[in-house]
Amino acid sequence: MRLMKLGFVRHGQTQWNLEGRLQGSSDIPLNDTGRAQAREAVSVLEPGQWDAIVSSPLSRARETAQIIADGLGLELGPSYDLLIERDYAQGEGMVETEALALWPDKHGGGIEPLDSVVERGLRAIEQIAADYLGKNVAVICHGTIIRYTLSHFAGYKLDTIHNGSVAIIGNESGSWQLELVNDQVPNRVAG
Repeated sequence: MRLMKLGFVRHGQTQWNLEGRLQGSSDIPLNDTGRAQAREAVSVLEPGQWDAIVSSPLSRARETAQIIADGLGLELGPSYDLLIERDYAQGEGMVETEALALWPDKHGGGIEPLDSVVERGLRAIEQIAADYLGKNVAVICHGTIIRYTLSHFAGYKLDTIHNGSVAIIGNESGSWQLELVNDQVPNRVAG
């Protein structure tokens, strides 16, 4: 594997994020705050450091990716179905506390298991790395898939991934290492 970096950006805020609703694979658009967060992510990504922008196919991720691509002066690349957010099934649209009351730890109600989310995330990383060998790629997707997939590389459970925030993994040591999370160098405090 040639050296590369993947910069994961959680899509900007939606109305459902603001209301604390589980949106998962529901296709909810960005709100104005979300668009501003996408513009702010450009400075964290540092123009000139990225070769390509890819995303989840959901509109909130695609719009975030387009705003970032425009800000970085890059063409928007393809979407990857593997990057779609966790499917919350019967819980989609519910306020999180309501879903947790019905399905503790979000197990049940047809909700996609976290192992499945991480497995998809790891396959997406492999596919993107193969498609963009040796390139630095910004990957715009969703909070749960970013949090739990990158926790796999960190070796501990990451805290919440904020809307519009950047997390970076690099493979300079020959394996993927977490370099940035929520726009900051990570600490090893589990959350």
